[in-house]
Amino acid sequence: MIVPCYNLLAIIGATASGKTRLGVELAQFLSGEIISADSRQVYRGLDIGTGKDLHEYGSVPYHLVDIVDPQTEFSVFDFQGHCHQSIRSITERGNLPCLVGGSGLYLESVLLGYQMARVPENPTLRLELELLDDHSLQQRLESLKPRLHNSTDLTTRARMIRAIEIATSGSLIPIPLNLQTKVLGIQWPRTILRQRIQDRLQYRLKNGLIEEGQRLLGQGMTHDRMESMGLEYRWVSRYLREEITIQTLQTELGRAIAQFAKRQETWFRRMERRGITITWLEGGDTLTEQAREACAQVEWLVR
Repeated sequence: MIVPCYNLLAIIGATASGKTRLGVELAQFLSGEIISADSRQVYRGLDIGTGKDLHEYGSVPYHLVDIVDPQTEFSVFDFQGHCHQSIRSITERGNLPCLVGGSGLYLESVLLGYQMARVPENPTLRLELELLDDHSLQQRLESLKPRLHNSTDLTTRARMIRAIEIATSGSLIPIPLNLQTKVLGIQWPRTILRQRIQDRLQYRLKNGLIEEGQRLLGQGMTHDRMESMGLEYRWVSRYLREEITIQTLQTELGRAIAQFAKRQETWFRRMERRGITITWLEGGDTLTEQAREACAQVEWLVR
């Protein structure tokens, strides 16, 4: 059986590095469609905090944005399946799939071809796990997955229980998708990236980040669920509960996002050690030119 080969251009980088803008520019130049590799942009209503910036896409089609409600759990397994489906459909239309994002686990699931299977709920195991406190659940999960990469598995009891359920299932099946990839990474000097993060945070606060949190709560989202949605929403939730001041929100959230960016960069280095070749581009005025030159060196990207 001949397995078809699909071309895939990936644009990766830390938060606030300019991935979306570059992805759109390359998609316009290469007749591409964008597939978001962002673990939160899949959720409807999480707009400002996740930086969807849909106005930047213009006429470029995009995928895996606004596809599930915030109350719905969306796993790496779900992402991989949706991403594979998008790659196939984009290719069938004669366009180039462009994977754009910074969620390391999501990126790896596609670029390294993770083997996964859908794991049904195990009622017996769940009854057993419900008797454990959070610390015991975390110990149980870490004993099953000593090299735990997806730290979001530890954010809530529900996530820890589900992660244990998956880890104990033993279900692994190959998902055949033969990919020919080119990965471009955007990097900035640390001080400049920190300033970009701070500038973007101030912009989001001025343009409704806190109000977005209030709206989500008004639509039925709990504070626990908002906390699980990551940095911006976690700190907004704490502010709306009057646990912190607006000054603390700005200072500590900015610091937390900068630390997150550093962890992303560490993850990308890990991706390289695992065999993913990344062509690094320097952020700045010549970013698009560098990207086009890198693409011009790849036969199947020349159009």
